[in-house]
Amino acid sequence: MRRSTPVLTAPEYSVRVVECSDEHAGWSAAEPADTFGLVLPRRGHFRLASAGVEQSVDVTRGYAQVPGREQRFAHPSGGDVCTFVSVGPTLWQEIAGDRPAPTVVRVDGATELAHRLLLRTAHDAADPAERLVRTVAAAARTAASDGAPASARTPAARTSRARLVARARAAVLDAAPMSGDLVSLARALGASPAHLSRVFQAETGTSLTQFRNRVRVSRALDRLEAGDADLAALAGDLGFADQAHLTRTVRATLDTTPGRVRRAFAHAA
Repeated sequence: MRRSTPVLTAPEYSVRVVECSDEHAGWSAAEPADTFGLVLPRRGHFRLASAGVEQSVDVTRGYAQVPGREQRFAHPSGGDVCTFVSVGPTLWQEIAGDRPAPTVVRVDGATELAHRLLLRTAHDAADPAERLVRTVAAAARTAASDGAPASARTPAARTSRARLVARARAAVLDAAPMSGDLVSLARALGASPAHLSRVFQAETGTSLTQFRNRVRVSRALDRLEAGDADLAALAGDLGFADQAHLTRTVRATLDTTPGRVRRAFAHAA
């Protein structure tokens, strides 16, 4: 079941929060898109099949919609919350240019922060169009890498590697106890640490450590947006070594500090 809540509505774009409570491992029926847009997850994760590609969708990966492009979904891990940004064709071209819309977009920390501030636009004096353009432009130019060329691997090898990486991503996203370090995670998944590290980098274009830190920063954004002020406690709760480690990681990911992020959210409240 899906529930859609409008956030912003204008002649050439709209923004709404979509909550999905589905839980099924199988694929849904194909759903053709009827507009250009972006879907940016905020909580949870699920699977997407579109344009011949199957991908995980989570806080680090969203996806683009193109009119007529069919999509199927699977929700083996339960419900999720996403933001759907619908954009008219003229505005989409003005923002994204003539480049083909990617199926999957990499959501870096800066894009996630822009996305979260976009959702708070109705509560402050910011220009909603400017925030929307920044969010769409940042996401539309970051097509997610799928690692090594498909021609370099057999279909069976591609499937095996993709499944291993999907299980590793899910473990980190679900904060599974064994996901805090490479060795523990690899053993839990029945793989050698060296193989998991190599495959994860090849399939996602990022290391397992970088992915884990990106997910931790997303959780930090959740807490900062909710008003958490104790950065030392926040660092401990999220698995950082200390507050300084949290600050370094947030700065490297967002090019700003946790304190400034907290003030940005407070200003947009």
